[in-house]
Amino acid sequence: MSIAEELVANVIDTAYESIPKEAVARAKWRIIDTLGCMIAGANAPGCHGAVDMVRSWGGTGQSTIFSHDLRAPAHNAAMLNSLMARSFDFEPVEAEGETKSSPAHISGTTVPTAVTVAEWQGASGKDLLAALIVGDDLAARVAMATGFDFSLGWDNTGTVNCFGAAAIACRLMGLGQKETLHAFGIALNQAAGSMDGVWDKAMSFKLCMALASRTGIFSAELAARGFTGTKDPFLGRNGYFKLYCRDHDTSGLTKDLGRRFYADRVIKPHSACRATHSAIDAALKIAHAQEINSDEVREIAVIVPPWIIDGFTGQPFAPAQAEAPQIEGAFSVRYTVATALLRRAVKPAYFTDACLHDPAIHALIDRMKLIPLEPGRALAAEVKVTMADGRVLSGDTGFPRGDIARTPLSDEDIRAKFRDNVAYSRIVPTEKAEQALSHLEALEDVADVRVITSLLA
Repeated sequence: MSIAEELVANVIDTAYESIPKEAVARAKWRIIDTLGCMIAGANAPGCHGAVDMVRSWGGTGQSTIFSHDLRAPAHNAAMLNSLMARSFDFEPVEAEGETKSSPAHISGTTVPTAVTVAEWQGASGKDLLAALIVGDDLAARVAMATGFDFSLGWDNTGTVNCFGAAAIACRLMGLGQKETLHAFGIALNQAAGSMDGVWDKAMSFKLCMALASRTGIFSAELAARGFTGTKDPFLGRNGYFKLYCRDHDTSGLTKDLGRRFYADRVIKPHSACRATHSAIDAALKIAHAQEINSDEVREIAVIVPPWIIDGFTGQPFAPAQAEAPQIEGAFSVRYTVATALLRRAVKPAYFTDACLHDPAIHALIDRMKLIPLEPGRALAAEVKVTMADGRVLSGDTGFPRGDIARTPLSDEDIRAKFRDNVAYSRIVPTEKAEQALSHLEALEDVADVRVITSLLA
């Protein structure tokens, strides 16, 4: 049996009952977290235009586009649900492996895909969970084997996620191993995405993830109708690893397959690029100890690793020149640190035009400088605020909050984040959101997930 066939067998044949309880519990929190981000992102820049486009296409109303009065074909609904989930860069991140992790955003594709297809198929909570867990596992394993680096230029939210989404769709649609392998081959022909969307702070940064959701379902539907794909989409002569990778290592692709289930390992506490989180955490230590008045600040030193200063989050913050100021802010260590100092939180409510152009925020940014941290501390950060009276307020962190193993959010933290996202949206009534949350926390007992999707429509 080839590696591709082993991966396919794991997707199709893994029984819910064989999945460890810890993997199930983690999957439920990823679903809760991503659905909250999806609801918060309903009115984010670009989303209404995309919804209007899909509305104009028409088609069979198979699945719900959350927070909008619209049902659409499942592949289009999943695309929009994923677009909304990605909008504030708040969804779970970072693919895990046996001993390390890799930059990735898996859940923003896989959760919308799983919920959308599960609704269409009238699946149970157990069916949804099993499909999500094996799909996340596949995407995480491929991501870890990739050896991904931002310098490659392509965005893995549009490559590895295609396979995770296809796995989920095939599982929930009841496809066999042969059809699922074909679906992966079909998905390979659609895998794409450029990191310039992030560098340019363009709305297209979130399109890679959304199109991966659409690709997964489209590929499964086409394979179900007898359409064939490449024989080995992963290790073929022009398979994924040949086409997209520079320093890949596939030795762990099937290690402990069916026994360990990998996924995103970070539930984000802040609605901004993960690269900014250590600096935000350091700034919050200062803000929680003393209220910061921008008029009383002389200088701010943000001490972060050189890769952050040189990367897309270290660029000058210029919302007045930006076509999408909210995205400019989400990928700016300067804006997010200033927001943490002034508002004591970094969340969707603080990415409105009024906040992004707030003179008090810009006063802090004007007095801010980025300083490279000494080598060997890749995820650490320090923030030092020098006040007008000469006092120096400082905060530091060695590792950002949110990592499931090292710095996890509590269950109540994740619930609070979900509730805050729902409240920010002003779309889903609190009572319905609480009912949905109760169902989600006991998802394995839900006979038909449409009881949940109807509450969040």
